[in-house]
Amino acid sequence: MRDHTKEKAMAGPRPVVMSGPSGAGKSTLLKKLLKEFDGVFGFSVSHTTRNPRPGEENGKDYHYVTRQAMQAAIANGEFIENAEFSGNMYGTSKAAVQAVQAQNLICILDIDMQGVKNIKRTDLNPIYVSIQPPSMEILEKRLRDRKTESEESLQKRLHAAKVDMEISKEPGLFDVVIVNDDLDLAYGKLKDALLEEIGKVRGANKS
Repeated sequence: MRDHTKEKAMAGPRPVVMSGPSGAGKSTLLKKLLKEFDGVFGFSVSHTTRNPRPGEENGKDYHYVTRQAMQAAIANGEFIENAEFSGNMYGTSKAAVQAVQAQNLICILDIDMQGVKNIKRTDLNPIYVSIQPPSMEILEKRLRDRKTESEESLQKRLHAAKVDMEISKEPGLFDVVIVNDDLDLAYGKLKDALLEEIGKVRGANKS
């Protein structure tokens, strides 16, 4: 017998959790996906305790909240995942994902490995996709070619990537692991993994 309580908890298309180290090519693959399937995908708006930067809009770029409010919401089980970077808290709330699902869109969650493990403990039931680089050497070259990192920051990213690549091999953690060696092949695999949900969204939008 199927458990309908979980389905009810998160009505709408199944979200997609995309994880992978910086430089693996997630953003490039996502841009291709959003261009080909316009009006099918949506992004949840994350919460943060940091102050808005010039030009940023509350509710559009982030939900800006106090540390106290965010800690209370996390304790109350309202968040799918959260983390702290440079003294600021960031997180994804269930309500933010539900807001995307309510529009009959596939919610894309770009989440780190810790977040992936946290989501496994929720009733979100997403499709888990890991985007990985072909090797550490290629990843390092990609990151160096960006010329946006200090050496210290680059080494931190490479260390995180090494851990990420190891964890992604855990059996059952991801539904699909895509090694981004060739962009078109990687994109084809990503599309195949999501076609069923894309079909549902398009079907529902036509009816």
